Amino acid sequence: MSESPSSPLTTADGVPLKVSLRRAVRRSKIKALLLVSPLLLFLIIAFVMPIFDMLWRSVDNPEVSTNLSRTVEALEGWEGDALPGEPAFAALVEDLQEGQQARNLGLLSSRLNYEKSGMRSTINRTARRVNALEPPYRDALIDINDTWGEIDTWKLIQREAAPLTMSYYLAAIDRQLTVDGEIVKVPDHLEIHVALFWRTFWMSAVITGLTLLLGYPIAFLLSNLPLRHSNLLMILVLLPFWTSLLVRTTTWIAILQSQGVLNDVMVAIGVIADEARWQMIHNKTGTIVAMTHILLPFMILPLYSVMKTIPPSYMRAARSLGGRPFLCFRRIYFPLTIPGIAAGGILVFILSIGYYITPALVGGQSGRFITNYIAYHMQTSLNWGLAAAIASILLFVVIIFYLVFNRLIGVDKVKLG
Repeated sequence: MSESPSSPLTTADGVPLKVSLRRAVRRSKIKALLLVSPLLLFLIIAFVMPIFDMLWRSVDNPEVSTNLSRTVEALEGWEGDALPGEPAFAALVEDLQEGQQARNLGLLSSRLNYEKSGMRSTINRTARRVNALEPPYRDALIDINDTWGEIDTWKLIQREAAPLTMSYYLAAIDRQLTVDGEIVKVPDHLEIHVALFWRTFWMSAVITGLTLLLGYPIAFLLSNLPLRHSNLLMILVLLPFWTSLLVRTTTWIAILQSQGVLNDVMVAIGVIADEARWQMIHNKTGTIVAMTHILLPFMILPLYSVMKTIPPSYMRAARSLGGRPFLCFRRIYFPLTIPGIAAGGILVFILSIGYYITPALVGGQSGRFITNYIAYHMQTSLNWGLAAAIASILLFVVIIFYLVFNRLIGVDKVKLG
């Protein structure tokens, strides 16, 4: 008996066709998800989680609330018009005694010292003598250190008891909070981070411009030479990738220093006098020269990949129509290479902003980037919150640059090959 035309189509096992198709699509999606899950897991562990950890460290503020819990509780409701009462001083003594026994006052003293100079020595000196104190604790603490007799000290403890803080971000832009909660500039001799941000951005822009200026004709030559010649030159372009970054950087030290190769050549041919040798290392010049050389392949390769796809007949056709060489280049060839310029530009600029080794070795004091101070706060000052805040600001700026770039040029037009 034939099946009725109005009955739903089924598979051989009697399952409706639509249901079977949905199951097949679902199984395909699950298989695809399982195939990419190792990559997703790697990205989450190696990329997403560190970023969130960095963002959290930039606002996390547990030191005071954890190590001075009794003191913070005693300061609840304190107006700040006069010194707190004896219970607050007694609570501070208990907290310091407990911290001295547990030997965990280092983080507390460092955190408060970031906000008020001298707090580290105040807490350490008090902690060494806290077990011998007897009531009244107010007078005993002030006798140890006059800082405990200042209202600003107790306002600082009360303010920094909050679990989250903006102090690190303010310090990253050379600002600070007063005891009354107002945002003010730090003293002139302490202003450093904003100038470093500007130096990083403009030097990265200069390096990007120089790599474009040097890389554009090289990429043009590579794309128009016969294959046997262009392959040889491409090996020379890729050769720096086979050499250690540290070796390439230290080589520039040997070339650019006052008694280096370049100065010796200039003196030998009479361009400069021996007593007037150029200082091209441990300054901005050294950083720009070394980083331009190191990042040049990252500009050449995107340009070459785009130029290789431009048919030579376009320029020949423009010339045959009477166009002058420069006009043909400006109106025909150059606009077609903009995707490669955009790809190389954003790649070199972002890499330049995050560079660390080269500015540290050849930059000296005037050629270092903000990334060098992130490393300083991570390794020397141990102010991880400030390092995380600076890195977060750098991340936000890169995202803003990316959004502006996408708005003006469009990421969909970028070509890397």
